[in-house]
Amino acid sequence: ILSNLLLKVKKNNLSLTGTDSEVEMIITSQVESDETGETTIPAKKFLDICRTLPDGAQITINIDANKAVIRSGKSRFTLSTLAANEFPQSEALNVSQEVSLKQSTLKKLIDQVQFSMAQQDVRYYLNGLMLEIDPQHIVTVATDGHRLAISKENIATGISEKRQIIIPRKGVSELSKLLEDTDEPVKLQLGDNLIKVKLGNITFSSKLIDGKFPD
Repeated sequence: ILSNLLLKVKKNNLSLTGTDSEVEMIITSQVESDETGETTIPAKKFLDICRTLPDGAQITINIDANKAVIRSGKSRFTLSTLAANEFPQSEALNVSQEVSLKQSTLKKLIDQVQFSMAQQDVRYYLNGLMLEIDPQHIVTVATDGHRLAISKENIATGISEKRQIIIPRKGVSELSKLLEDTDEPVKLQLGDNLIKVKLGNITFSSKLIDGKFPD
């Protein structure tokens, strides 16, 4: 089921969800459909189909029993579906802190330090990036035990207490690809063991590494 995408449609709104149980991505889009329903389809095959179609091509998806029929122009494809209730549910986030900043600022904070993350260190807390937020600053730190990189931005975050979290390597890598060098806002929501990042019509979530980063 994790190799599938979850499709949900409701009142002209489509959401696509992909997850590997560690990181999750949800993207929403307006569509021409007044139906409501959900299913899952093979992600790679669906992507390959979309890639073969010309830019701007209209895609129609019809779900019938355990089949998805995809049509565009004279092309017709059939994919097997799996029940949506087998797809892992999004983990509920008990938001303890929330911070908004520019995408370009967060991208800079991540890109300036992520090269120093450890890869498969037995000290599991080094296989990620430490994000520290206090009332006046946001700091990112990464180290593999031989080198250390730190980046700091002066930002009025609006939170009252300092908080440190460790985002795993995979989450850092995917987040860096999503962020653009623009002044568009990005919202960080921090929970006990989860970070949720909202930018535009994309919601990205990553589990956190449970451990204490070196002083």
